[in-house]
Amino acid sequence: MIEVIDLSKTYQNRQVVKGINMFIEKGEMVGLLGPNGAGKSTTISMISSLIQPTSGDVLIKGGSFHKQSKAIRSILGVVPQEIAVYHDLTARENLAFFGKIYGLKGEELKHRMESTLQLVGLEERQNDRVHTFSGGMKRRLNIAVALLHEPELIIMDEPTVGIDPQSRSHILETVKTLNQEREMTVIYTSHYMEEVEYLCDRLYIMDRGEVIASGTKDEVKGILSSNQSIKLTTEMYSPSFFNSSARSSSHFLGKSYGADLYHHRPKTRKHP
Repeated sequence: MIEVIDLSKTYQNRQVVKGINMFIEKGEMVGLLGPNGAGKSTTISMISSLIQPTSGDVLIKGGSFHKQSKAIRSILGVVPQEIAVYHDLTARENLAFFGKIYGLKGEELKHRMESTLQLVGLEERQNDRVHTFSGGMKRRLNIAVALLHEPELIIMDEPTVGIDPQSRSHILETVKTLNQEREMTVIYTSHYMEEVEYLCDRLYIMDRGEVIASGTKDEVKGILSSNQSIKLTTEMYSPSFFNSSARSSSHFLGKSYGADLYHHRPKTRKHP
């Protein structure tokens, strides 16, 4: 359904996404995992045509998104990382507003509003103003807005950031329902390994603008397993160098996926 081809983005001579390639089949749930600053949000902003790539292309259903963006947007829903609803309106008023932007009206709009409110668990708060909502409820409304036009593909950019465990669990179960019962194709970005493990069929892991590993969960675990290690042996060492190296071993991959860096300190040499 989606093919990302040599996609790159450069800002003021700084390349933040570096020629990445991805493919996503119809009905798949694919995770895009990486630390803050890895290039995930920039990548999905290009996939969803919110920003233009410096080079490369995105094909959706065989058509170039950046050449046919208007037609392709009708099958796409985007849940941004930032809350994108009006806080002075009620949940229902927000859905009515965005529904009309999608071209929905009358009974169809009313039905879509009711079904999405039920899906995200906000039926009882639908007439309350958004500024009275918790962070998790705002994020659930964010998701409802993206689902109003019943897209074939939904892109979710870290939808559980900064929310309570109950809301997080509700969002994860909602995403599973969309994929398994409604057969939506899902791109889910996160820096929580446990989320993408729970949800996704396949993973892409990004760091510093590049895809550094991809495959099924088991394949990625194999690539980044703790069996892959580097052993450093020196005749003499500087304490400052050792301390600096030890800190570097807690880098994202080592910390999160077990790709450990072992340091072998030699025995103290006795001088005559």
